[in-house]
Amino acid sequence: MSAGEYPGIYAERGLFVCFEGGEGSGKSTQSRLLADRLAAEGYDVRLTFEPGDTGVGKELRRIVLSPETGDLDDRTEALLYAADKAEHVATLVAPALAAGGVVITDRYVDSTLAYQGAGRTLDVAEVERVARWATGDLRPHLTVVLDLEPAAGLGRFTERDRIEGESLEFHQRVRAAFLEMAAADPEHYLVLDARAGIEEISAAIADRVAPLLATATRAQR
Repeated sequence: MSAGEYPGIYAERGLFVCFEGGEGSGKSTQSRLLADRLAAEGYDVRLTFEPGDTGVGKELRRIVLSPETGDLDDRTEALLYAADKAEHVATLVAPALAAGGVVITDRYVDSTLAYQGAGRTLDVAEVERVARWATGDLRPHLTVVLDLEPAAGLGRFTERDRIEGESLEFHQRVRAAFLEMAAADPEHYLVLDARAGIEEISAAIADRVAPLLATATRAQR
């Protein structure tokens, strides 16, 4: 079974938007801009990220990203990321959506499939089974992929964590995986060139999100 063959569960209330892409592609900037825009329009917005936006997640983030951790078995790494996702969905994402809010996350399941699956060359189907189980197969209504050549993105860092410090070939496999997932499900993905201007990218995202707000969220204005 390959990635993308699971049916997926989409929250009936609220709106779940995910930002994905390689290192230095601007995910944090664009997720914050979208959150600020929607909050200004009166929506109840929760801006979050993976790994690390829970108490348990902070410890897991330290382990998986700190260069001091050194080498981890690839399966160990995948399971640590899955544990972060399980806690994140159970304690933050699912409750916010149930309340009718807008959840915007910087990274989610696709990152595990791209980095721990394609990047580490683990069996992506096996990694997906673990990640989907950990998250109850909850899917974003929209995943925005900010696409950037890995060499350009990595060049934006003076210091690198464990993942950023992987080889260029590793990050090229990651990029290809994101694009493959997006191509397989265009209804739920938006791919944008991360080299474009910040405002241009932000406007394109807002245009795509607008109709989803009208039908998917019940947050109070």
